Amino acid sequence: MQKEWYVVNTYSGHENKVKEKLLMRANSMGLEDYIFRVIVPETTEVEYKDGQKKEKQKKMFPGYIIVEMIMTDEAWFVVRNTPGVTGFIGSSGKGAKPFPLTPQEVDKILGQMGMSRVDVVNELKVDDLVKVVNGPFKDMFGKIKSVNFEEQKLEVALDLFGQETIVELEFTDIERA
Repeated sequence: MQKEWYVVNTYSGHENKVKEKLLMRANSMGLEDYIFRVIVPETTEVEYKDGQKKEKQKKMFPGYIIVEMIMTDEAWFVVRNTPGVTGFIGSSGKGAKPFPLTPQEVDKILGQMGMSRVDVVNELKVDDLVKVVNGPFKDMFGKIKSVNFEEQKLEVALDLFGQETIVELEFTDIERA
């Protein structure tokens, strides 16, 4: 099984509390290998009040968080039974497991927050094998040659017509192979 992103419904206004509780429960129950990242989708809005510029965090989807996890029975049970969670989106209920978000949906949400689906700092290193998921090189595999964290780009060596070719890709264009 692979890790995927799921939408979890929470009580509105309790998203950050649920995030904390879910991460604590995953840690205390030894599920760090199944529940990875819990994100409250937020954007920064700029307001001008009394002539002063103020930045304000606004929830993109009040009452919802997104969770990167491997959907096992145990992990599913822990998330569902975390205080403040009302259920998963994409589940018909009656004990049915939910459908994950598509990579495009995840990229759109995380991209608006300036994040990537791939946890680059912890997951990607030079010489790692990756799969291209967007663009003209989609479904090709290659090795990472360099990573630029500031520009969120990396150079990947792909096999094009029997010759190794270095291409520059964005973090959202790849996933671990």
